[in-house]
Amino acid sequence: MITTSLVSSRTAATAHEDAMLPAWLDRAAYPFASHVVALNPGRMHYVDEGHGPTILLVHGTPTWSFEYRHLIRALAGRARVIAPDHFGFGLSDRPANFAYTPEAHAAALREFVERLDLRDITLVVHDYGGPIGLPLALDADSRVSRVVLLNTWMWPFDGDPDMQKKGRIAGGALGRWMYEHLNVSLRVVMPSAYGDRRKLTPAIRRQYLEVFTDKTARVQVLHALARALNGSRDYYTRLWQDAGKLTRFPTLIVWGLKDSAFKPHQLAKWRALLPQATVVELGDAGHWPHEEEPEAVIQALERFLAT
Repeated sequence: MITTSLVSSRTAATAHEDAMLPAWLDRAAYPFASHVVALNPGRMHYVDEGHGPTILLVHGTPTWSFEYRHLIRALAGRARVIAPDHFGFGLSDRPANFAYTPEAHAAALREFVERLDLRDITLVVHDYGGPIGLPLALDADSRVSRVVLLNTWMWPFDGDPDMQKKGRIAGGALGRWMYEHLNVSLRVVMPSAYGDRRKLTPAIRRQYLEVFTDKTARVQVLHALARALNGSRDYYTRLWQDAGKLTRFPTLIVWGLKDSAFKPHQLAKWRALLPQATVVELGDAGHWPHEEEPEAVIQALERFLAT
């Protein structure tokens, strides 16, 4: 967590900022200048690299903008690449009175986009980034121009007994205990969702584990989203009712087929909604295709951006 204000200018720099970054942060893997914007709930940290058309990268749980480091490096030469950390995650503030539901994160992201006055956005969403970020594309006067979906969703899990069961277990009392005392989402769920868990190296895992060494934060931030798998059903229902509006955007879907969380039948749901979308299936990748097979994802993005 950053506890001292960082300079939020895009030209601001590095030595002064580096002194305020946590000692565990791998600056070789994540060499980007840090920026902070003051929003109503608190200060949101973000990366802002490159120049040109805007690409907004929206992460899920239990990660932060570090998960997009390969994409940021590759795309900053052709675009302005922006990757915020949701409140409670990464290097952003963890306000005590924030709800940490997808609805609350979506409202904060909207404020972030409006505060930076981002327009003509290529919106990239992963995992919970879907229900957090895709509302930006549903607006009548949307600032979004293209959409990229990475193993994500925006619908209620009615009729999906596997996801409903996961939501009941993770969101219940046992799940809360496992989140608080075992850090289960980072130590168990995340490795299990990789196509090849050897790709989740100890060095990479540390960049996620260090954010949640505090047991209270695991409940406050991570378990809140576990509860929301079923608990935010009405919110997902409203999003899905408007999902047809996504057909107006050029869309790229990149899907890791070995994902233990979001399985091929959920990709089929996107295909049915967005028959015009370009779909890239990665047979050996799991839930984090952009971490597991970054070159394949980068190539798909570059082709998509060029059309």
